Amino acid sequence: MKKKISLVMMLSCIFAFNGLHAQENFKLMFYNLLNFPLEDAVPNRIQGLDIVLGDYQPDLFMVCELNNEFGADTVLNSLQAINPNFQRAVFELNTSDDTISDQNDLQNLIFYDSTKFVLESQTIITSIFRDFNHYKLKINSVQANTNPVFIDVIVCHLKASSGVQNQNLRFQMVEDLTEYLETLSSESNVVLAGDFNVYTDSEPAFQELIDADDDNNIVFVDPANRIGSWHNNTTYLDVMTQSTRTDSGFGGSTGGFDDRFDFIMTSENMLTNPEIKYVDDSYKVYGNNNNPNCYNQSINSSNCSGSDYSFIIRSSLHNFSDHLPVTLELETNQTLSLKSFSTTVAIQFIGSNLIDDVVKLKLNPLTQLKTLIINNSLGQTVKTISVNNSLYIKENLSSLAAGVYYISSPERQFKPLKFIITH
Repeated sequence: MKKKISLVMMLSCIFAFNGLHAQENFKLMFYNLLNFPLEDAVPNRIQGLDIVLGDYQPDLFMVCELNNEFGADTVLNSLQAINPNFQRAVFELNTSDDTISDQNDLQNLIFYDSTKFVLESQTIITSIFRDFNHYKLKINSVQANTNPVFIDVIVCHLKASSGVQNQNLRFQMVEDLTEYLETLSSESNVVLAGDFNVYTDSEPAFQELIDADDDNNIVFVDPANRIGSWHNNTTYLDVMTQSTRTDSGFGGSTGGFDDRFDFIMTSENMLTNPEIKYVDDSYKVYGNNNNPNCYNQSINSSNCSGSDYSFIIRSSLHNFSDHLPVTLELETNQTLSLKSFSTTVAIQFIGSNLIDDVVKLKLNPLTQLKTLIINNSLGQTVKTISVNNSLYIKENLSSLAAGVYYISSPERQFKPLKFIITH
């Protein structure tokens, strides 16, 4: 008996020890939201973002070209429909000098899974044109009190357009960032995500970021290892992010797929630091199938098809923004203090659950529901709704009597959604 007890205790210790050295991965995504939500050339374009977020399910979502706090809350609602643990940083208006151009309608922000990250602080870094936004995150691990691991996330949107003058403006912005980075520890784990608007690695702004010989406190690397002259160069098709469109009428640029403007870069130490490091080969341009025929084409065309990203995904990206998102993964050797559980919300009401004649529903694309059923308070099925791959349902219920009803699905088990018809 004693031997059995000792063996059980020994195995328990082994498992506990292994648990302390578990590996956790984090999925990051950066996306230029194209003047969201004020750009309204595409009706209900939030549906496209819902599909993208539901498919990739980032743990950290970093954005630029966010117009206002209403837009920030709209994006947060989309993320919380997938994972209720999502939170966002405080929305802050641009504070940098706007004498060059009125940039106060284009803001940066982050959204994060609060079971995996704690937002320690956020700081505005001013420049000559637009703010950089610095968010200090701490990994929510069991070692957080004794050995905290921080990630300094910086989101930016550099000056757009070609030409020497615009290159110089981008360079001056990055110089402002470099000066700020001098205030951080040289051992900081820094993620820089943004729309850089650079056409080649030789631009002064990009060289300033990667120049190890310039005595920079923080030197950045391209985790994709695809540094070069990107503009109109099919060699770099796999990392191109703009433009998703060739036709006008959608808002944004229409030049077709020929530029690498969007990046997630990391500080050099994040290639090797076991506490928080880049996962090899995880850098992807989401929606880019690396199809040679896609050059200068619309991302939703058959020329851009491939096995990684379906037509539905590419069409959603095309309709939402003129940029593609950039993604990568980070890993830590720490153990999260609170594991993520499956708390996916399958359906939710748009507006109140007090219904007159029409019920409006929003569906989580991950649930892939085909049918919804409505039961009365006696459990009798009174209506069946065909979803037909839609994310938004608008159903007339004027034929049903006033009373309490429940929405569920025969394809997925979840707590029925209760609503009341009041007519």
